[in-house]
Amino acid sequence: MRFRNPEFFLFLLFWIPMIFVYVRRERKFRPAVRFSDLSMIKKMPVSFFVRARHILLVLRLAGTGLLVVALARPQEGRTDEEVSTEGVDIMLVLDISESMRALDFKPANRLAVAKETIKEFIHKRQHDRIGMVVFGARSFTKCPLTLDYSVLDQFIDGITFTSFSYQTAIGTAIATAANRLKDSPAKSKVMILLTDGANNAGEIPPVSAARAAHELGIKIYTIGVGKEGQVPMPVQMKNPFTGEVVEQVQMVQSDLDVSTLEEIATLTNGKFFRARNEESLKSVYDMIDKLEKTEIKTKIYTSYEERFYPWLWAGFFVLLLELLLQNSRFRRIP
Repeated sequence: MRFRNPEFFLFLLFWIPMIFVYVRRERKFRPAVRFSDLSMIKKMPVSFFVRARHILLVLRLAGTGLLVVALARPQEGRTDEEVSTEGVDIMLVLDISESMRALDFKPANRLAVAKETIKEFIHKRQHDRIGMVVFGARSFTKCPLTLDYSVLDQFIDGITFTSFSYQTAIGTAIATAANRLKDSPAKSKVMILLTDGANNAGEIPPVSAARAAHELGIKIYTIGVGKEGQVPMPVQMKNPFTGEVVEQVQMVQSDLDVSTLEEIATLTNGKFFRARNEESLKSVYDMIDKLEKTEIKTKIYTSYEERFYPWLWAGFFVLLLELLLQNSRFRRIP
């Protein structure tokens, strides 16, 4: 609440002469009716109305105070906020090939850690449309661009290894994600590609797909996950005598194609990141989050409504009450 004309509060200074005149009059007042002997009257108890006679002054001050507040025009404001955003459209491209089963991101495998890290990244974004593409020997859209992050979380939770996880088609995955972004009206179109291997499937070379994405105005951040050299990989082995299938951990060679990922990022004005463990993977997504910020413009409008009527009516009522009491219960006999 605000007061449109606060200068009217200066009228409250008139309370000073009002109080001064009242006190002076009370001290000079002498009763007009004289008695020869006041001893009997002095023994009588003082009535409540005699003690409460000063309430007239209180009512007068309160009434005039309420009228002054009404003159100051109290107003109640309502604020409307208009937010305009220039969000970023982001396609998350995730490798679900068999090599993502590697356990160098202990205690979970690479895919499980990547899924949780991606979810954390999504929760930090606001006003951005985000989609998901997964790929192995072929790629498909797991979730189109959406602002409903809770639905996207559910899709990510459902990501697992499939029957086409035996190979890695990076070029096809880039083309699939670019197809989702090509008609986007967003000012910034971004692709975040996470993989731990080399392109060994699909008919589209990764570099050719990156050049096409660049022509569409898409920036690609590439993330190479996993340690170099030998990494632990769970492998299912079948006992030839009992037929029982058991899981064993064997050391296999990591085949990450760093040079291709760097070239993809360079061609599209993106950046290549290397993540060798869970902590470094989280820091990579944090850096990307800082690099791709959404522009938010806020306009605030405030409209005010008059609220002086209750004060005005209350002031009139209090002054009317003071006038009625002055000429009835608290009337003085001359």
